[in-house]
Amino acid sequence: MSSEIENNENIKSCIILCGGQSRRMGRDKGSMIIQNEPMIKHILSTLNHQINEAIIVLNDKDRIDKYGKFINPQDYSYAITFLEDEIKNKGPMPGIMTGLSKIKSDYALVLPCDSPYVSKNYIQTIFSEIEENYQAIVPYHDENNKLKTSEPLHSIYNKNVIPKIEKLVNEDVLHIKGLIEKIDAKFVLIDNKKIEKKEFRNLNRPEDI
Repeated sequence: MSSEIENNENIKSCIILCGGQSRRMGRDKGSMIIQNEPMIKHILSTLNHQINEAIIVLNDKDRIDKYGKFINPQDYSYAITFLEDEIKNKGPMPGIMTGLSKIKSDYALVLPCDSPYVSKNYIQTIFSEIEENYQAIVPYHDENNKLKTSEPLHSIYNKNVIPKIEKLVNEDVLHIKGLIEKIDAKFVLIDNKKIEKKEFRNLNRPEDI
């Protein structure tokens, strides 16, 4: 697919975060081979025919070159853009900000590169929850504490939260839940029916593989 798409309110965008330092894993996670393929390619395949564009945010040009060698945008039904994280070593919030600044739509689903179990059903379900008066669509586990049990790295954000992210990062407030509590968020229950818990399993340590 061509890397150029028109601005359109019906566009579905996804930001995939690959800028982490992977201290617990001890190596770059997105390129790790899981079931014969780099981990990120499981996510990219799931996104086929579900979105129009994916922004892959990486922490430096060397990693962009590395990923460009095994990700062929022509293999996917959507446009793929590689971006270098604008602010390094400050966690995922700057990566979200970097991605949101380049999307063609108003909203983007954010996914980490180490969650290969996300399903097409989840992608369809979470996009169906978008409402214009909300700045984020956030899945959560426990009705008694939505924010504490939320999954901010599997959430949808409106690009109008960029100034709030920038302000928090400048203040060195880097926890994404600190952002969610400051914006208008719609919380969606993870109930093992509409949304399954297994969608959020990620691989942080060698023993997780």
